[in-house]
Amino acid sequence: MMRPTPKHIAPDLAVKTLDGADWQLNDQAPENFTMIVFYRGLHCPVCKKHLQQLHELIPAFEERGVHVIAVSMDTEKRARLSRKDWELPNLKLGYELSKESAAEWGLYLSEAVKDGEPAIFSEPGLFLIDKENKVYYSNINSNPWGRPYLPTFVKAVDYVVKSGYPARGEMIEH
Repeated sequence: MMRPTPKHIAPDLAVKTLDGADWQLNDQAPENFTMIVFYRGLHCPVCKKHLQQLHELIPAFEERGVHVIAVSMDTEKRARLSRKDWELPNLKLGYELSKESAAEWGLYLSEAVKDGEPAIFSEPGLFLIDKENKVYYSNINSNPWGRPYLPTFVKAVDYVVKSGYPARGEMIEH
C-alpha cells in the first residue's frame, strides 16, 4: 500500500457531509491549507475529545486560511449522532468514507472487537493539504491514541505561512 507523500498530489477524496452537500478535496480553494481529520467514528471516546478540541479551534484555523473537515466511515445516522452527542455544530462532518478511499489515504482499517463498533472502520489520520492540492503534512495512526496535539497546528500554520517552511518527508523509499 502506497501512502500519500508530501509534495505530491493528494489522493482524491469525495464524501457526503451532514450539511447535505457532497464535499470534494479537488473543489477546495483554501487560502493556505485544507485540514482533513479522519476519525474512527461514534464508538470512539478518544475521537470525541479530539473532535471537540478541533471544533473549538475552527475559528483559529479559519483566521489562518485553513478549511477543516472531519471524516469517518460512519453512516449518516452515526455521524449525526456524533454531531449531536459530541456538540459539534460548526464542524464539517463527512461520512461514509469508502474502504477504497481509506486505503488510498494509507489509513489503517480495523474490524470490530466489541459491541457498538462498526464491522469495519478506519483508524485516525490527519493531513494538511496545500492550496495546490499537494500533501504538506500527514499523520497516520494504527490506534486511537497518539494523535497530533491540535493547538500546535495553529502555531505551525502561522510559522509555515510566515517563513515559507517547505513540506518535509518527500523522499520515497525504493
